[in-house]
Amino acid sequence: MTAQAAPLRRAERALAIPPARLLAAVLAAVATLGSAFALAAVSAYLVTRAWTMPPVLDLTVAVVMVRALGVSRGVFRWLERMLTHDVALRGVVSLRTSLFTALASRTDDALTRLRRGELLSRLGDDAQELGDHVIKAIVPALVAAVMLVVVLATFAPLSLLATAAMAASLLLAAVAAPYFAHRAAALTEQAVLTTRGDVTSRSLEILDDATSLRVDGRLDGALAHLAAAQSAHDAAIDRAARPAALAAAAVPASMVLAVTGSLLAAGAAWTAGDLSAGQIGILLLLPLSSFEAATALPAAATQHARSRAAAERLDALIGEGGEVDGSAPVPAERPATATLTARDLTAGWSAEAPCVRGLDLDLAPGSRLAVVGPSGSGKSTLLATLAGLLAPLGGEVSSDAASLREAVTMFAEDGHVFATTLRENLRVVRGDLTDEEALAALAAVGLDDWLATLPHGLETMLGPDGTTVSGGERRRLLLARAVVRRGPVLLLDEPTEHLDTARGDALLAALLTPGDESLVPASSTVVVVTHRPEAVPADTPVLRIGEPR
Repeated sequence: MTAQAAPLRRAERALAIPPARLLAAVLAAVATLGSAFALAAVSAYLVTRAWTMPPVLDLTVAVVMVRALGVSRGVFRWLERMLTHDVALRGVVSLRTSLFTALASRTDDALTRLRRGELLSRLGDDAQELGDHVIKAIVPALVAAVMLVVVLATFAPLSLLATAAMAASLLLAAVAAPYFAHRAAALTEQAVLTTRGDVTSRSLEILDDATSLRVDGRLDGALAHLAAAQSAHDAAIDRAARPAALAAAAVPASMVLAVTGSLLAAGAAWTAGDLSAGQIGILLLLPLSSFEAATALPAAATQHARSRAAAERLDALIGEGGEVDGSAPVPAERPATATLTARDLTAGWSAEAPCVRGLDLDLAPGSRLAVVGPSGSGKSTLLATLAGLLAPLGGEVSSDAASLREAVTMFAEDGHVFATTLRENLRVVRGDLTDEEALAALAAVGLDDWLATLPHGLETMLGPDGTTVSGGERRRLLLARAVVRRGPVLLLDEPTEHLDTARGDALLAALLTPGDESLVPASSTVVVVTHRPEAVPADTPVLRIGEPR
């Protein structure tokens, strides 16, 4: 197995396709093309046999077969589509489950450094490519192999010359056309490996920050960069046009070769009187219907190249040593309390521009710490580093717990609200959450009055990313997740933003007052980033970022 093929093989295993379901889909597809092939053969026989004006009863069986095969083809086609898509959709679900499991097991900061558009395209588009791998590559390839044997077995009793011509034609269609198609797809995927992600990322950045970009006068520049990225993407696709054209021409050329061979064989057989009129008709007309399976092979080869590229990108996403095999990691036991320590910590996105230098922290269980500083000073970056989501540029972050990520829970200011029920938006952090606990958490963050206005209570559906809730309600919902989680170390990024001053200050006081258990246990360590230092309780330690200390 080549190094390039290995990621695709691993991805195929992660699809977890049951052999019985795959076999059923292949058999249904073979039955579909077999019905079409038999229909063409019987029709050819019927047309040419009728030309000799036999008794009508001699044609009855052929007429009935034409009707039966016409109906059976539609039935088998429907069955094939249902079975094939069932296999593919089940496989994509299994693959995405394995992907999320593998990603959750990563301990480095590679995912944090990915641009959101790139991660979205990999988990969405690349996983879907592997679902299409089943529909457009695996099943068509297996069906084509079976139909190749069926076609040659049909021609062999009629004429060896026609069989030889058909074998050569099918070989050309089954090898040359897929080769050129695969080459074209490989060139395209290799070229757009970065350009597609670049276009997606730039588009999302413009959509998310259009207002600020316009205010800063950077919108035109961002649009120009997007146009350049799109042009690079288009040029990469254009470079694959030549092999794609050769792939498109290979199948028609092979059909011409097959028809020519059949014409020569039919002429020789008619002159020698070796075949009947009906058999001559089959020999002449059947080649036109013998390539239906082969015509799907260029698309199958193209899909194979795209699937292999997608598998390589997903393989890089899960990291070295990762495996999308469907096995769930055994989570470390979450400790009741934990100490969080930073030694000579330097944090930032690049070594050229660190935002925190030489920081020492000793946060014992039950500690409270407020982090303040101007916008852009690196407060959120510091939290990500303390949470283990971003690797330190220098120094270290440690905990007395077995796993830093099991001990620390971080809720970012842009935490996602899912397009599902209110209950499920809380259960995302704890699958065993009861309704009583959910109601208590919502009441703790002041959402009980809002809950009373919802038409279906906890069953109320929320829009994508919280579009059906206000900014303040969204913030408190994210805070309710923190209350539900009840982790030993809790890092909160601007939890009171979008709240009115009185309510926000009250929440901040409840989070940062030692011994206050109205929101989190007294034994939990709480670090809060806030833009209101004046609202921090008097005895709470304050870490100032981006200011002289």
